[in-house]
Amino acid sequence: MGEPLDPEAGSITLELAILVPSLMIFFLVLVTVARFESAQMHVDTAASMAARTASLARSPDDARADAEAEVKQSLASSGVACTTREVHIDLSSFRAGGTVKVAVTCHAELGDLAGMGYLPLNTAITGSSSEPIDRFRQVTE
Repeated sequence: MGEPLDPEAGSITLELAILVPSLMIFFLVLVTVARFESAQMHVDTAASMAARTASLARSPDDARADAEAEVKQSLASSGVACTTREVHIDLSSFRAGGTVKVAVTCHAELGDLAGMGYLPLNTAITGSSSEPIDRFRQVTE
């Protein structure tokens, strides 16, 4: 008769068959979370830069135009892929000593955030900021 079979024969193959896909899924989740956090940081930065730019304008119309242009330029240069974006600019206290508030919402596909196009989920990334207007600044209301 033949030799008895080793009870552990083939166990490394089974372990690898379970471990490799698990590690790949973990890695993809980690990459997605990191890209999402990076996009959140860029949206926050765009809102902050837009509020700062708007606070330096001389009129509410200029402040609105400058803030929207800053958000567009900032998100484009950072590489955040927004399918749509919304910019809300609060100029209700646009006067010397007042404040300017900007909120930016970027709608992004999770597949784009993960670097893969086959995740059909959409998420909204929102950032906001406010900046004071110099109290000695001359502004037109």
